[in-house]
Amino acid sequence: MFEALGRVMYRRRRWVVALSLAFVVFAGVWGTGVFGAMTGGGFEDPDSDSSRAVEVAQRELGRSGGDVVVLYSGDDLTVDDPAYAEAVEQSLAALPADGIEATTTFWSTGAPQLVSDDRTATYAVLTLAGGEDQRETTLEAIEEDLTAPGLETQVGGGTTINRDINERVSADIARAESISLPILAVLLVIIFGSVAAASLPLAIGVTAILGAFTALRGFTYLTDVSIFAVNIVTIIGLGLAIDYGLFMVSRFREEIRRQPDVETALARTMATAGRTVAVSGITVAISLAGLLIFPQVFLRSMGFGGMSAVLVAMLAALTLLPALLAMLGPKVDALSVRPWLRRVFRRPVAGPPMENTGAWYRIAHVVMRRPIVFTVATVALLVALALPFLRVQFGGIDERALPAGTESRVVAETIRSDFPEDPSGPIEAIVTLPDAVDSAAGGAALQAYVDAVADVPGVDAATVTGAAGDTARVAIAYAGDPVAEEARALVNEVRDVPAPAGGEVLVGGQSAVLTDLLESLGALLPWMALMVVATTFVLLFLAFGSVVLPIKALIMNVLSIGASFGALVWIFQDGNLSGFLDFTPTGFIEATQPILVLAIIFGLSMDYEVFLMSRIREQYDLTGDNTAAVATGLQRTGGIITSAALLLIVVIGAFSLSGITFIKMIGVAMLIAVVVDATIVRILLVPATMRLLGRANWYAPGPLRRLYKRYGIRESDGEPAPQAEPRELAATH
Repeated sequence: MFEALGRVMYRRRRWVVALSLAFVVFAGVWGTGVFGAMTGGGFEDPDSDSSRAVEVAQRELGRSGGDVVVLYSGDDLTVDDPAYAEAVEQSLAALPADGIEATTTFWSTGAPQLVSDDRTATYAVLTLAGGEDQRETTLEAIEEDLTAPGLETQVGGGTTINRDINERVSADIARAESISLPILAVLLVIIFGSVAAASLPLAIGVTAILGAFTALRGFTYLTDVSIFAVNIVTIIGLGLAIDYGLFMVSRFREEIRRQPDVETALARTMATAGRTVAVSGITVAISLAGLLIFPQVFLRSMGFGGMSAVLVAMLAALTLLPALLAMLGPKVDALSVRPWLRRVFRRPVAGPPMENTGAWYRIAHVVMRRPIVFTVATVALLVALALPFLRVQFGGIDERALPAGTESRVVAETIRSDFPEDPSGPIEAIVTLPDAVDSAAGGAALQAYVDAVADVPGVDAATVTGAAGDTARVAIAYAGDPVAEEARALVNEVRDVPAPAGGEVLVGGQSAVLTDLLESLGALLPWMALMVVATTFVLLFLAFGSVVLPIKALIMNVLSIGASFGALVWIFQDGNLSGFLDFTPTGFIEATQPILVLAIIFGLSMDYEVFLMSRIREQYDLTGDNTAAVATGLQRTGGIITSAALLLIVVIGAFSLSGITFIKMIGVAMLIAVVVDATIVRILLVPATMRLLGRANWYAPGPLRRLYKRYGIRESDGEPAPQAEPRELAATH
């Protein structure tokens, strides 16, 4: 199939390139419009009690809480001075009424929690009308008018924090691309020794990103898509597209040197490297598809974005790239810089064949001479790296995700430290009664419930803060961090308080949202794991015809993922390297991050597994010698996998510089996983375990062997794989 596709791409190369260019232009115009169609947030479970509490409260009581929090402070004035009150109230009175549902101040309520301990600062709470987009539009319109004469004014609140995070995400993407693309271009030229060859993976990368943006914009017409999805699109799209381009171009250069007929060389490239790219792309897409199981918009959006990026990168590598290679033919090595590289690196560009003499070949044999030692040592190391994850603590996203010094973060931190009560902290109970709240029966039932909640250990006070018809809002105050485990335990205790007879109670608030999030993730994670593991096992079996290799690959993936998870806890929860990486440690890991990292790392690890095992399988089919196949397979792919990992590290590293902590967390986890997988796992653990298992690596029961012969995704029945060509600056696939 892949050989035939290669011949079609050769014969229709001009049409394929023309259509691809038209698509890129369309994607650049229409697809990039996705940025204006995305939403922020999306970390909560929309079907949870806490989400239902918000819906009922908004429908029956109107919105509450601080969309915008305006912090005022005066050096020489206190809130008791008439001039202070006049400055604040005049400033707020001048705001347009349209778009602002309610304004709450110390002077309108007398609430002491709105005044700092030293009485020099206060804050006003603005509740805005409409959905998230309308609230952000209103914020932009009034932000400049919130200043009060004679007072320092700072703007924060939920809408402001979301706006700041979204803006920072867009800025970080632009910065990451401006950093990574020039570095990638230089590295590709060094790896290939040719400007023409180096330009091809970059072209596929740009196509993948724009194509994925186009797919994401299509998804916005069907469902909400989080702004954070653009990060995974850029990381996965650019990283994997360049990886796929690297493998395809390397194999084509190998084939064109051996077989001068361009069509034959391209067909052979597609039958080998093309088939491997297809298996890899589908495997990575399956891993990311596991995110679609979860109801959270954030995770589903990451799934949509990741799958789109992988599949577009794969399709571009199997269509546009072969067409470009067909047009270039032997000129793929045009604009050679090898003479310059030879002088700079003092390395020969030609030499004896590397089949049985290269460094990777020797490393493989060193490892396979002591397979038990290397297996035990590497497994022990990976398990040790994973151990910190045993003490993981989960939390939610708050203002600390923003860089220190961001105004909205400063407002939240000031209120938390200088004021008697954090407005984001209270648990809210939305009580629906069988009778109207203002009736004797309804009022008595509500008061009985409030008294019962107030008696719960850990509750400081329970107060009715709003009522209409048969619905009331009860604010439940407590001491402590709303994302702490103690706060989540208190949520469950409040939920255990019986609802009024014939009524219903929905418990919400920040702590309840986190409690429901953790329960939702915990309930669905096993199903995600089962789906991803089962489908990956089937795909790897169809690719390699063995039931042992998929099991071994899955175990190695667990070890790699565990090492990354342990590093996440050690770095981000414990705060190690916080100065170097420029983030504020919170003492917990944001709850969705391990699941997102699991999906991404699982896919990336399988990517390298497929590339390495495909070449080993190719050699094993030729020789029947497991040990020789492993050594030759590693020799032929070791350099190219290392180069691919280096390029991916550049992309990931650029995103690790993000000012948003949870985006930085994803980048660092991926960075660690790629390094571990491309070194410890592929270079040491794979050869060692392949040697220990011997011919058992290729075992499959009789019925499954027959199934593989009929339906397996195998190499074409082309001529044997060629001997490796003269030494280049990078090994070939």
